[in-house]
Amino acid sequence: MTEESILILRGDKCAAIIKSMCELFGVPYKEAADIYYQSVTSNLIEEGVADLHCRSDKYLATVVWDEYIGKH
Repeated sequence: MTEESILILRGDKCAAIIKSMCELFGVPYKEAADIYYQSVTSNLIEEGVADLHCRSDKYLATVVWDEYIGKH
């Protein structure tokens, strides 16, 4: 797998998680994107920690949301 294809897959995964947050929690796309990119979980996914990218989009959306709610 090339570096370019890895970046494409990672971008698709991020978009799918953000979309799931919108669907599950009724937040606008921009707000969901802000929440996602400010989360510790998004950094862990970027770093490839614990193969989080293998988890379902809805599961990861819930993890990010729980992290967000815990901060507010």
